[in-house]
Amino acid sequence: MAKNREFDVIVYGATGFTGRLVAEYLAKQYGVGGSLKWAMAGRSESKLAAVRDEIGAPKETPFVVADVSDPSSLKAMAERTSVVLTTVGPYQLYGSDVVAACVAAGTDYVDLCGETPWMRTIIDAHSDVAKKSGARIVLSCGFDSIPFDMGVFFLQEQAKKQLGGTVPRVKTRVRAMKGTFSGGTVASFRATMAEAGKNPEVVTLLQDPFSLTPGFSGPPQPEGNKPEYDESLGVWLAPFIMASINTRNVHRSNALLGHAYGKDFVYDEMMIAGPGEQGEAVAKMIAGDSSMMSEDAPKPGEGPSKNEREEGMYDVLIIGEAKDGKSIKVGVTGDRDPGYGSTSKIIAEAAVCLAKDDISAPGGIYTSAPAMGMKLVDRLISNAGLTFAVEA
Repeated sequence: MAKNREFDVIVYGATGFTGRLVAEYLAKQYGVGGSLKWAMAGRSESKLAAVRDEIGAPKETPFVVADVSDPSSLKAMAERTSVVLTTVGPYQLYGSDVVAACVAAGTDYVDLCGETPWMRTIIDAHSDVAKKSGARIVLSCGFDSIPFDMGVFFLQEQAKKQLGGTVPRVKTRVRAMKGTFSGGTVASFRATMAEAGKNPEVVTLLQDPFSLTPGFSGPPQPEGNKPEYDESLGVWLAPFIMASINTRNVHRSNALLGHAYGKDFVYDEMMIAGPGEQGEAVAKMIAGDSSMMSEDAPKPGEGPSKNEREEGMYDVLIIGEAKDGKSIKVGVTGDRDPGYGSTSKIIAEAAVCLAKDDISAPGGIYTSAPAMGMKLVDRLISNAGLTFAVEA
């Protein structure tokens, strides 16, 4: 919540693949030295300069040298800015000291984390201090989980207007998706699996849909881990790989919003595989996919070409069901590949939203919906190539 600092946003990890996309977006969208004061941060000034030139950012783009192995450099970085945007993951390996520095400095923070056990440690360790310092620590500000978390929030806001109240049952169905998951996502997934192999408590957190709502456990939730036929849509559904993190973030949002969706709220996410025998075959193929653990999976720092990113997209259907049988549908779309092109724009706008918009949320450990609400939806629509729309 810190204002009137040297910078509005510092992009930490700007020499990495996703970090440079964020820096490129900010340079194109906001320029340098204008209404948004932002800087590129990383371990090496020479590498920052090389990336600045590669992405065509102005020569006067400020640099901040910071390294996770040097906590004093993280402290200095956090104290110079209103918001730290970090793409340096896996966060369970490289994120804890960055969060601690931001919490201590009263500095807002956004990341791309999808690592449930680490997120729970951050919630447990820093919630009280963040409330005192005023730091808004907003986790999971990329494709996981903003289109889903904000999509459910948008649906519930529309349900209040159209149905007279929020709905206790929401189903998210991914209709289409073109693009690859990031090397960072793969690295985070593998680090989490490695930790789960050593620590039974991690396995428990991964299996609990309410692992990010300490002190609250709601009703049983759909598992969504095997193919199933959806009578109402007339299609086969397959497991959705991001559901394990998105569902937990949506439940945390509900809790932080004072259980605005209800304490009996039930939520799940699956992919639409298609109708008939072909749909069933596709659903089984998706369910059996193990590419996240394969040697061919993208590595951190690697990613698709500009053309591949721009040809990517996603289209998500969110269905809300009221107790009286009435329903409401919302579509959320993104105009770039989810793992890189869209994610880099989403996290950038989340950071700008915290830095520049009149956000009333006090300090704490957040998900996107309770932290930024409709102000973030408006930014994503205006600037980041997303749509949120009620469907008939």
